[in-house]
Amino acid sequence: QVQLVESGGGLVQPGGSLRLSCAASGNIFSINVMGWYRQAPGKGRELVAAIRSGGITNYEDSVKGRFRISGDNAKNTVYLQMSSLKPEDTAVYYCNIIAGPGNYWGQGTQVTVSS
Repeated sequence: QVQLVESGGGLVQPGGSLRLSCAASGNIFSINVMGWYRQAPGKGRELVAAIRSGGITNYEDSVKGRFRISGDNAKNTVYLQMSSLKPEDTAVYYCNIIAGPGNYWGQGTQVTVSS
């Protein structure tokens, strides 16, 4: 059984930074894509950033230049470094890993950007 555990969310002031982590445990192998999604109240879930095997990354337009995704395949862990945070970044952030056995989701971590 594969489990994804996220950490690093919280309350931060506008302009601040947070680093999210997501560690996968269990029988996971052949990771293809690791990503972060977010869902704000009353909105659908959207892709924030993703990193593919080989290191290719892509970002949602509003976070380009402010967020950086990285992965450590040896540790089955994906990170999201968020800087220059804005109130509109407030959402529940979910990690997602697409691997050989399947498509896996974390439980979500709340990020609130407010003064």
